Amino acid sequence: MISLMPGSVNLSTLEDIYRNLEPVALDPSARTPVEEAEKMVAEAAAGDDAVYGVNTGFGKLASIKIAPEDTATLQRNLILSHCCGVGTPLPADKTRLMMALKILSLGRGASGVKWETITLIEAMLTKDVTPVIPSQGSVGASGDLAPLAHMAAVMIGSGEAIYNDTRMSGADALKQAGLSPIVLGAKEGLGLINGTQFSTACALAGFFDAWRLAEVSMVTASLSTDAIMGSTAPLLAGIHDLRGHAGQIDVAREMRTIMEGSVIRDSHRDGDTRVQDPYCIRCQPQVVGAALDVLRNVARTLEIEANAVTDNPLVLKDEGRIVSGGNFHAEYVGFAADQTALAVAEIGAISQRRVALMVDPALSFDLPPFLTPDPGLNSGFMIAEVTTAALMSENKHLANPCVTDSTPTSANQEDHVSMAAHGALRLGRMNENLSVILGVELLCAAQGIEARAPLVTSPRLQDVLDRLRASVPTLAEDRYLAPDIETAAAMVRSGAIAAAAGLTVTP
Repeated sequence: MISLMPGSVNLSTLEDIYRNLEPVALDPSARTPVEEAEKMVAEAAAGDDAVYGVNTGFGKLASIKIAPEDTATLQRNLILSHCCGVGTPLPADKTRLMMALKILSLGRGASGVKWETITLIEAMLTKDVTPVIPSQGSVGASGDLAPLAHMAAVMIGSGEAIYNDTRMSGADALKQAGLSPIVLGAKEGLGLINGTQFSTACALAGFFDAWRLAEVSMVTASLSTDAIMGSTAPLLAGIHDLRGHAGQIDVAREMRTIMEGSVIRDSHRDGDTRVQDPYCIRCQPQVVGAALDVLRNVARTLEIEANAVTDNPLVLKDEGRIVSGGNFHAEYVGFAADQTALAVAEIGAISQRRVALMVDPALSFDLPPFLTPDPGLNSGFMIAEVTTAALMSENKHLANPCVTDSTPTSANQEDHVSMAAHGALRLGRMNENLSVILGVELLCAAQGIEARAPLVTSPRLQDVLDRLRASVPTLAEDRYLAPDIETAAAMVRSGAIAAAAGLTVTP
């Protein structure tokens, strides 16, 4: 069980929730501010002054006053009417992260929900009641309304959930888990569905996976450099210190470290007629270093957003007011998702060029054509390279910005939106594509290094090759390659390759 202190949860904890599906609970100190805000909302609901979402309708219907006796019906209707999501359900890891983020937001004591509402989400995470969240339907402003409504629907005994690996009604899932649905009080439905938690969860997952793949790209680039007998002179610290960018300095340092002791490198330090290597070898620190710095900026933004209160209206206890604002607008998350997409696309683009370099006999410094020992009869990695080109191109298209694609909604009341939801959601597909590109580069580089025998690579890179060869044998002659590619991609995604190389770079 991970204890969460609202307002101060770090990225490492969030990644633990995402990767290990850890249950969470708020620190007990959060209870008092939560209950104070709930009391203020209850008083407002019973009063005569119009307070948005407490005793009024929603969106364009905000001018319609709601009677106190209809408070519960208002909130239940809000949830049911907003369950309009479509598309493939969100994976469980992202759904659980979304739920944890919602707990964090509500736990700041500015939303006016009951403590029991928060503890129900905690119990659902502990007992593995996972709401079915359709992945499409949010425009990333006024909150991720539709996705979060599907979560809240389970909490009131409606909707659908996964329990014991079975999809069933939300009511049945709660019952089988020994939990009871809640009746929503004033503003509780709005507090549950108004916020950026769907977009932020998807963006965080995209960031976590992109960072891991950026790490792996340092390993595959180092392997590729040895495979083509490339120069390590462009990795010298003095070059990168003169420019000063932290990411570039880090990538060069990591590559120098993991390539140290390569016999292949030492074999061509003298007498090599090549003056410079192609950019995909020579400029890896500059390209992936820039991506690291972009991702670090994303990390700062998303850590702040994960700890933020993003529903509306907000209970400002110190001022004794309930005030409408716009914290639900996910522009920050949208920008972070777009920046992550650019980094992912560029990491894949430079990796793909290294794959193309290694399979080309005219450019690979005497490696066999398409990395097969018997070309002609065998095609080797010819079409694996084509696959990387296809995925690289797809990621370039997917990297087009989403935040610039605002469209008015809700009868023009919500007339500028962030599109953060699908901006963040697309990162899963992009990272999947990148893992395959890097997996193919890993296979090609391993094949190329083995073609240099009896010369060997560095001890750390040999550890990487040993890890790969425990699952994927050398390609001696053509075989059904799809399983090999998927195995290599899975190793890339799992972190096994970065771990085998002993990388130390951090966000």
